[in-house]
Amino acid sequence: MKKQLFGFFVLLVFCMVNFAEAQLPNQNMYLLRNLNEHPSTTLYSALWGYTAPNGREYAILGCATGTAFIDVTDSANIREVDFLTGPTSAWREMKTYSHYAYIVSEANNSGIQIVDLQYLPDSVHFVKKFVPPSHSTTHTISQSGPYLYLSGANSSFVSNGGIAILDLTNDPETPVVRGKWTTYYVHDCRVVNDTIYTANVFDGNVSIINATNKNSMSTITTFTNLPGAGPHNTALTTNRKRLFVTDEIGTAPYRLKVWNIENVSSPVFVTSWQPTGITTSIVHNIEVYGNYAIIAHYSAGVRVLNISNPDMPVEVAWYDTYPQNNNESYNGCWGVYMMPSGKIIASDRQTGLYVLKTNFPLTDITSGINGTVPEGFALNQNYPNPFNPSTKITFELPRNSQVVLKVYDIQGKEVADVVNDRRDAGKYEVQFDAAKYGLSSGNYVYTINTGDFVQSKKMTIVK
Repeated sequence: MKKQLFGFFVLLVFCMVNFAEAQLPNQNMYLLRNLNEHPSTTLYSALWGYTAPNGREYAILGCATGTAFIDVTDSANIREVDFLTGPTSAWREMKTYSHYAYIVSEANNSGIQIVDLQYLPDSVHFVKKFVPPSHSTTHTISQSGPYLYLSGANSSFVSNGGIAILDLTNDPETPVVRGKWTTYYVHDCRVVNDTIYTANVFDGNVSIINATNKNSMSTITTFTNLPGAGPHNTALTTNRKRLFVTDEIGTAPYRLKVWNIENVSSPVFVTSWQPTGITTSIVHNIEVYGNYAIIAHYSAGVRVLNISNPDMPVEVAWYDTYPQNNNESYNGCWGVYMMPSGKIIASDRQTGLYVLKTNFPLTDITSGINGTVPEGFALNQNYPNPFNPSTKITFELPRNSQVVLKVYDIQGKEVADVVNDRRDAGKYEVQFDAAKYGLSSGNYVYTINTGDFVQSKKMTIVK
């Protein structure tokens, strides 16, 4: 027995040492899992996240020869559940709408892979490859509501590598080609409702486009992102008063730029940011979640900024997925995404998927203003359910709304006022702690009221 206990102790120490060694340089962040299942000299590329209706969370990772689908729900059992083969490419991007993923790449004649995600975690179902007329490749894909926006397209329909719009309204498996914008080559774009914010990387400028008419877009303004700067990616604060622009090419240092767009026709430069002491690493992609911005910063890894005052971004956490150096190169972290649970997923070009957490809660409610804008109101079933003592409640807003979310006992008495304020369009998650309200075991009803939408769900506390 003593030998067995000693052996167990040695194994435990070995595992603890290995865990410590697995943690790369960081501040206020730690690694849950690194998956490098598809190494290749062609390297990994973008990633995105998907949350199933039952609350399970998945990373969708672009690999050299296809796309990996990884269940990241259980921190102790993060695993790849399926892989979809695609044409070999160093550029692969994806977005989701409803229970579908849409995957594009720079491989010749790659079109758009349409994937049904509703059968996860068992598998994903490849629906078909959709190829718009005379279309070959796409550099990046964006999504807002039931519309996809293809940027950097190689197509006779979209000359100059501009933007093409696909409409998913009638059938997500059969997109309909709508309008195009071809004034500049667009490397990437952010779409919020009917406004597009482009990154015209080779021309060094940003365009803001009115896309209310999906068949005929019009330019609101185009402005230079400061001399020598080639913008790659854009994102907005939740109030849409500030625009973040990342510079991938141009004259070093490659900084994050902040623009005041309160007068959308005449943006004003506010400030720029780069990691303290790092002057050569290239900033790549940025995603905004409420008061935090998460950045894929190539050789400097994942960076987290507090942007509660967007005119003075403050770095609060980082994790270096590429510890070799902070050189001016396209090695390291390509893309980032935050799941509703607070897990941050990141793709590193050399070493694959990183699932990370911060040492502090990023936010109690995460906004999807820079991601999917829902096509309708929704109140989802809490997860887990039954629960003790806490659970998560998620809801979706297709437009800005005054939100009242309350909990009632089975006699109809109000027992908790959870949310009572105005929210932007997006997907939201609330952590509900029954112990905070002194609630006992039993059945309860939670109700959302936006003025235009009222819905209730039942939840159960088990102690």
